Amino acid sequence: MSIDAFELAESVGVTGSASRIDAREKRLINCHQVDVNQLMPLKYHWAWEHYINGCANHWMPTEVPMNKDIEIWRSNQLTADERIVILRNLGFFSTAESLVGNNLVLAIFKHVTNAECRQYLLRQAFEEAVHTHTFLYVVESLGLDQGEIFNMYREVPAIARKDAFEMELTREVLDPDFTTASFDGAQTFLKNLIGYYLIMEGIFFYTGFVMILSFHRRNLMKGIGEQFQYILRDESIHLNFGIDLINGVKAENPEIWTADFKQRMIERVREAVELEIAYAKDCLPNGVLGLNAGLFRDYVQHIADRRLERIGLPVQYGSPNPFSWMSETMDIPKEKNFFETRVTEYQTGGALQWD
Repeated sequence: MSIDAFELAESVGVTGSASRIDAREKRLINCHQVDVNQLMPLKYHWAWEHYINGCANHWMPTEVPMNKDIEIWRSNQLTADERIVILRNLGFFSTAESLVGNNLVLAIFKHVTNAECRQYLLRQAFEEAVHTHTFLYVVESLGLDQGEIFNMYREVPAIARKDAFEMELTREVLDPDFTTASFDGAQTFLKNLIGYYLIMEGIFFYTGFVMILSFHRRNLMKGIGEQFQYILRDESIHLNFGIDLINGVKAENPEIWTADFKQRMIERVREAVELEIAYAKDCLPNGVLGLNAGLFRDYVQHIADRRLERIGLPVQYGSPNPFSWMSETMDIPKEKNFFETRVTEYQTGGALQWD
């Protein structure tokens, strides 16, 4: 090994037993051993498990046939109100998925200093790209106006308000002087994690899942519905990883989990709930079969309570779940045999053969 190479290796802690990383030295944030992704020894086994689960759920949108959806969209089977529901959700998700991806790559990854968590973040970033690809694929398949769909985040106030609510968090962490080493910085970073994992992926996304999957249950727009099933499966892992990361940062930095900060996070969730209820009203001005804005008020409040519980905050609403079928949708693996066009398994596997 050359002197320059030896000095480089020594600087990143890969030479000599004295330079080896002890798992006890690893931290979720504010650990300086991040020159390389030093996975071993694993400390946060939950992060690695989420990574493995994410890899097992690999899929691509172009594997889903859209012929029936195209036929239905071009026919008179859908009412004007049903078309609004589909268009609004395509408009919201097409932007929201890219916002999550940008926040992951530009803001979160830099400040999460644990290798196994970074490994999962890389996987999640790819999945966000797949989700964005999905909405482009749907828009192109149905022959929709791309400008209309992809500009809804500017032109539809109910969508614009939700996106602005999240983009503020990314801007804070992207400030050139931002650091998690300070008390305020660590709290700001935790606010970002709560805003994107708990609220964006855990609350904002789930209303859209209900709306689109309700069509799938009626044997309408099944191609879009199947893709949303796959996205839902991915998002459930994103949510679980995010909650583990939030709770881990809290445990390692208990001084930032103050009574004032907890109250501010509760208020932020309550604000998000009202934004989502307004979005549901915008998507469902007259209601469609089995869906109306009143039911979504209960649903959004119900899932907000579940999210708050999981990070140790008190429930706020006590509302019932009007869409109990969503639990079944999330619990059953949504995996598809594309040759039989029925839901079976979509976990992928491969075997190498050597001559």
